[in-house]
Amino acid sequence: MAEDTFYLSEDDRRAWRSRLAEASRNNVLCHCRQCDREWVASGPEACTCGSRHIEWLNCWQFPDG
Repeated sequence: MAEDTFYLSEDDRRAWRSRLAEASRNNVLCHCRQCDREWVASGPEACTCGSRHIEWLNCWQFPDG
């Protein structure tokens, strides 16, 4: 098995983590477990039906396409 030859520098790793944190802050997929409504928000929030029983995932976890 070949060894990995690609390594990020500490600056590149910091930049990558910063971009990931920014994506997480601004792109949260929310799903209401009570009424099944879905929306994208800047963070977890209550549904328009009033439920706070919300499932949320960071949108960057989904592939484009």
